[in-house]
Amino acid sequence: MVLDRVLLTAAPLEGCALLLGKHQQRDLLLQRIWPCCNRWEPAEEQHQRFRLDPREQLLAQRWGRAHGLQVIGSAHSHPSSGAVPSTTDLQLCCGPTLMLIRSGRPGAMPEGRGVEAASRLRAWWIPDDAGWDSDPAGFSPVPRELAIALDDGNPAAVPGHLGE
Repeated sequence: MVLDRVLLTAAPLEGCALLLGKHQQRDLLLQRIWPCCNRWEPAEEQHQRFRLDPREQLLAQRWGRAHGLQVIGSAHSHPSSGAVPSTTDLQLCCGPTLMLIRSGRPGAMPEGRGVEAASRLRAWWIPDDAGWDSDPAGFSPVPRELAIALDDGNPAAVPGHLGE
């Protein structure tokens, strides 16, 4: 809910945030959302592009270290497209990292995705350069979609459901 509100606050521009948490074996435990300002230049393109402020990134890293957390990734919104990493997202991303994307459009999920297609928030693992593949636009990482699970003590929490 917090992440949803942070990303929607920037609409119709792309909202962005850092994700702080921990690695627990093969899982990533998201514990804090660090809202950030979209610093993309030129500002007229912020409805389809975002850039995290480097000063905010440093503050989040310092705060995380002081509280036993680390930056495990980032989140941003796609106000008018699906929750899938764009070519620009992949070209500007440095893996390995978690990337959460919230679509601003209803029905923006790919067809054939079943129950998960109803969710507007999707999680992607972006590997390091060893996982990159060549595409016509140059080199970009090949993202892998991750399941989202709530760990709020609610036995009804299931992967792909965010309590919306």
